[in-house]
Amino acid sequence: MEAILRDMTTTSSETRAFELLRDLIDAIRPRDVNDAQAAINGVQALTYLLEAHVEYRAALRAHLLHLLATRRQVSLYTDTGVFSNESFFSALVKRIGHRLLPPVFNPASLKDLFGAMFHRKNDYVWLEAIPREVWLDLGRSLHMGEETDQDSINQTRLQALEAAQVLSCRLSAIGVEPEIIQNHPDGDRFESPFVRQNVETLAYIEGYRQDMIEKRLPDEDVKPILVLLDQCEAFVSRVRKSAARNGVSVSLTYHLLRISQHIERLRTVLLLLDPASSPEKADLMIDAALTFVRAENRRYALRDVFAENTELLALQVTEHASHTGEHYIADTRAEWGAMFRSAAGAGFVVGFMALFKLLIGKAHLPMLLEALAFGLNYAFGFMLIHMLHCTVATKQPAMTAARIAGAIHQTTRQGKKSVQLDTLTELIVKVGRTQFVAILGNVVVAMPVALLIALAWKYGVGTPVIDADKADHLLHDLNPVASLALFHAAIAGVCLFLSGLISGYYDNKAIYNQIPQRIAALPWLNKLAGEARTFRIARYIENNLGALAGNFYFGMMLGVIGTIGVLLGLPIDIRHITFSSAYLSYSEVTYNFGLDWQVVLVSVAGIALIGLTNLLVSFSLALWVALRARRLSLVNARPLAGKLFRHFLSRPGDFFVPPQPVAEGEKQDAR
Repeated sequence: MEAILRDMTTTSSETRAFELLRDLIDAIRPRDVNDAQAAINGVQALTYLLEAHVEYRAALRAHLLHLLATRRQVSLYTDTGVFSNESFFSALVKRIGHRLLPPVFNPASLKDLFGAMFHRKNDYVWLEAIPREVWLDLGRSLHMGEETDQDSINQTRLQALEAAQVLSCRLSAIGVEPEIIQNHPDGDRFESPFVRQNVETLAYIEGYRQDMIEKRLPDEDVKPILVLLDQCEAFVSRVRKSAARNGVSVSLTYHLLRISQHIERLRTVLLLLDPASSPEKADLMIDAALTFVRAENRRYALRDVFAENTELLALQVTEHASHTGEHYIADTRAEWGAMFRSAAGAGFVVGFMALFKLLIGKAHLPMLLEALAFGLNYAFGFMLIHMLHCTVATKQPAMTAARIAGAIHQTTRQGKKSVQLDTLTELIVKVGRTQFVAILGNVVVAMPVALLIALAWKYGVGTPVIDADKADHLLHDLNPVASLALFHAAIAGVCLFLSGLISGYYDNKAIYNQIPQRIAALPWLNKLAGEARTFRIARYIENNLGALAGNFYFGMMLGVIGTIGVLLGLPIDIRHITFSSAYLSYSEVTYNFGLDWQVVLVSVAGIALIGLTNLLVSFSLALWVALRARRLSLVNARPLAGKLFRHFLSRPGDFFVPPQPVAEGEKQDAR
């Protein structure tokens, strides 16, 4: 490190400024980016050398100021860490393209030089681990007031003014986007703060430049612009609240994100330009530098684009799924019994769906037509189950996980941790017993219904629905050891999870695009069906579009995945607990109730494990997405494990059957 500083004292800043600064950063960088102490030691060693040697800090100042004065800085301030004027999908494609074929390095751009100095993809890790006090000590050790090159500083200020102008103009343009105005409760009632901040900023920049031309200290006041930026943030907050009620789109989320980024960056640039001295400036410079490093290190990261741009949309999708999940939670014994009856109705329909699936397989249709027929059988069957107000047990986890995440989100904003844990424990116990009775209703009805259908078919047609080879194949698929049953059950769990997201997405889409209102206003439908019936149709679509869409896509996924596996030569397929139980009944009739008890036992165990895998995979994925959408993690739910375990030891029956309601007199005695 000292050798590099010594080279700076003997080398002109016009020849090797970039190379020497890059070497200095390489010397400070720890071998292990997670070794915070090594990073701190490196910065402190540089601070000591600069304080101890006047010539070292003078040379480092000269190289830094020369690099700032001779390179284009505007793009570093306006583009680094800020999304450009393009759609979410365009940004995604652009990042993929840049990862495959990085853009050409431009030595005249400070942005490119900055990225080349911090060229390791995880440099931001060790830089952010260094305490603020250590960075402030390093800044003081430079003694920027000693023999400062005023021309270089003025050149930097001019480029910062240009960056402020670009940011302000972009902010005003995004703020008046039609989608932003339409989603603001009073969008057309008041003058836009985005336009007014642009007027104030341009006036500020012009006055600042004039002061610099006349070589006097700028005395422009930045406070009015900061007030307007606060108003812009309040505007964005109102749009987000409106979106929570009326739905959201990817493009609206992208606009809101870009507005927030531009407000934050413009505020930083203006505060750094403000001639009034402030102790906050040093902190702002540190924060800006760390932001630039992180952005440059992760400029090709696809995960960041997804995480930042879909956050609000994911929250809305899981919120809608959460509201749907409330219908899948039984509080009382009456609701528990109603859930059993609802699940039994679904089991009855599944018995016939399994029959149609087996008959389609016997038809030996062309592969793609067979996949389409399988998918439509599942899709229309699941949609019919929903329209009959019945319940498929495995559809519950994707909905109830969002409900649990919503409960965590609501209670963590309160201060009572014990109440939070108790409430969440009771909610999860309710979800568990509702899930248990739903599975029970599906299976105990699907199996006998399938058995009766198989017997009726055998005695009516003269032959079983399936032959012995097909029965052997179905029984083999139920064996959790000899087949890939659990892997295929996990794939079905992923499909269940996706169907939950699709349901929430279409519910959000119906609200955001005002689909029910537009249907109710269709002239030809009103003329054909009448206003009252049209209104009922619109209301039904408003309340059921998401569920119908989720069931349709879920069915199509179940139908085509096996064919996709055959076409690709991959061992992928699906296993669903309710259909698996029906297939066992069809196989039993084929063998005229002559299956070995060991085969039946293994098949029943396989059905149970398939159901458990269906539930665990779909629930885990749905809970993870719901927590991420609320900026939470599984750590927030970790204390629940102990509560649930103690509850199970003390009252295990609560996980299967709701407790008897406590009479009023018993409540008073308990008090």
